Amino acid sequence: MFSSAIEYRQLQLQDYVALLQLANQVHGDGYLDAQSLAYYHQLSIKKGIDASFVAYADKQLVGFRLCWAAGQWQPDLWCSTELWQTAIADTSYFKCNTIAPLWQGRGIGGELMNRSITALKQQGAKAGVAHLWRQSPGNAAVKYFTKQGGQLVKIHPDKWRQDSHNGYECVRCGFDCRCEAAEMIIYF
Repeated sequence: MFSSAIEYRQLQLQDYVALLQLANQVHGDGYLDAQSLAYYHQLSIKKGIDASFVAYADKQLVGFRLCWAAGQWQPDLWCSTELWQTAIADTSYFKCNTIAPLWQGRGIGGELMNRSITALKQQGAKAGVAHLWRQSPGNAAVKYFTKQGGQLVKIHPDKWRQDSHNGYECVRCGFDCRCEAAEMIIYF
């Protein structure tokens, strides 16, 4: 099963159904829907370059990374922009990185990240910020992002609580998510 070569490419419309299934399987029901995915995908394209990528093995989606181009998204109350070393207009956003459970730990997330960073640089970004799930098993999300060069900006308690009250079912907390987010940044 794992001897398959991984095919990486930029996100396309025909990937949406499989991406939504994988996102909701890994992160919990309601994490993404077709409307939010289409909007997020628009935010990832700048100068004709798409910064969101997918990974396939034997024609099955095994991972994806969604990114938003610098200057095309608005920081919310969970973004500590005053602590960043870059201007908001020069800072992209790493929305999510998702790998199918059986494919985790095989370097797919790192390769997706490298491809997204290359695209974000081509778009003109100088950094990328993300909110990492601190309660991921073994704190793997924060460890992964740190390994990629991420630096901690701030810890945000209850980051996804309102989302959970609006229909997102956290895989850990259900409909009253109390998970913490580590706001982290990578400078290019």
